[in-house]
Amino acid sequence: MSATSRLPEYLVKMQKELDRAMEFWLKNSHDEEYGGFFTCLGKDGKRFDDLKYCWLQGRQVWMYSKLYNSIPRFHTEEVLQAAKAGGEFLMKHVKSSDSMKCNFLLTRDGKPVKIQRQIFSESFYLVGLAELARATKDDKYKKEAIAMMDQIVHWIRVDGSGLGRPALSGAPPVNALAVSMTCIYLIKELTWDDPGLYEKYAELEQWSLDQTLAHVQRQGSVVLEIVSTDGKELPGSQGRIMNPGHAIEAGWFLLQLAVDRKDDKLKKIALENFMINPYLLGWDKEHGGLFAFLDADGLSPTQLEWNMKLWWAHNEALISFLMAYKETKDEQYLKYFEQVFDYSFKHFADLDSDHGEWFGYLTQAGKINQDFKGGPFKGCFHVPRCFMMCEEMLRELLDKK
Repeated sequence: MSATSRLPEYLVKMQKELDRAMEFWLKNSHDEEYGGFFTCLGKDGKRFDDLKYCWLQGRQVWMYSKLYNSIPRFHTEEVLQAAKAGGEFLMKHVKSSDSMKCNFLLTRDGKPVKIQRQIFSESFYLVGLAELARATKDDKYKKEAIAMMDQIVHWIRVDGSGLGRPALSGAPPVNALAVSMTCIYLIKELTWDDPGLYEKYAELEQWSLDQTLAHVQRQGSVVLEIVSTDGKELPGSQGRIMNPGHAIEAGWFLLQLAVDRKDDKLKKIALENFMINPYLLGWDKEHGGLFAFLDADGLSPTQLEWNMKLWWAHNEALISFLMAYKETKDEQYLKYFEQVFDYSFKHFADLDSDHGEWFGYLTQAGKINQDFKGGPFKGCFHVPRCFMMCEEMLRELLDKK
């Protein structure tokens, strides 16, 4: 049987499961009283905590806006108004009133509970407002997104003191893959339809690319999560950390960039170093699924959840391998896609209930470890983004076929 024979099946499944996932969030997550989105939702959609996690506020604004802008059946007043309400909550409550720093956690009515000393609440604030600007045609959201982008650039390249992280003599600066790959993603999301704005960030994009490629280590055999600022492997457990899902996600960011630039060398690196190698290293040959963390020397990782199977890594693998096939027509990528697809819909998907969305956290053996569908880090983002992007790519592939 040809690897392409299942493409129609994949399209039907992605479309159906996107609809089910979005029904879950549209029905259960809106806070009509205080604004924003409830993020702590059980398997049946009932909320178990009123706290609002801010990565997920920005991500849900992006998801709603992107669906409204891209998928005709979601171009509805309900989706648009929910996105706008979420955007206003971002600007009123997620961003601190006295600085550009964004909160990480809020009470239901928007009071600050916790701030992280990182750039990720700010990053998802930015992408949510950038896509909302396209949905609403309201330039105030785009201006706010650009202002936040400029602040993030200042923190990571000029002066990071505003993040609140103390400078400690035993902890020199490092190059974290999460930061550099996020910058590539932010530039794409902010500027893809504005060539003039892209020029403003072109130098930053090259810097972010160079920083990302520095994580390819040991003669190209591994992608390490953290390296030194001069691109060298760090000593100890920190320096040996591998996060297969992160590397694979970075792979499709890099593949998009390579296609945009018509850069065959970068395309090869994206496919081989960031997709195939981390996938082959990260796939659990006994139980299936991608490990959360690995140690490059084969030692036991220090992360307690290292051998769990996390939803988002599998979403990113589905996007990556389908995009790789679309760009190369090499059926090996479809075989990888098939492996991830079959595992994911067997273990993460809640196909036997009336409630859409995936479970997020599995044991190494593939059993559900936590049965909530929305929590501190899992919201309306990875699952529907994966289904949306795969649906679009599958339609394109089948139309050409």
